[in-house]
Amino acid sequence: MFARLFVVLVVAAFLVGVVVRPSSGAGHERSVVVRPGDTLWAIAAREYGGDPRDGVWKLAHRNHLSGSTVVPGERLVVPAG
Repeated sequence: MFARLFVVLVVAAFLVGVVVRPSSGAGHERSVVVRPGDTLWAIAAREYGGDPRDGVWKLAHRNHLSGSTVVPGERLVVPAG
């Protein structure tokens, strides 16, 4: 009885592993070039909408920024939402 249940569970786990595909719904990373007068806050608000605090963290973390200063002409990778 338990052996059959175990075999069924192993087969089910295998099938789930074969059928499951990674999601592409999150989109791809893209980049933006910092314009004169831009701030990290303004870029986050423009790219993510809503409350920009989470966007500021994502941008800073993804681009390995130690502070919030950005320079015109600098290219920033914008992580998917």
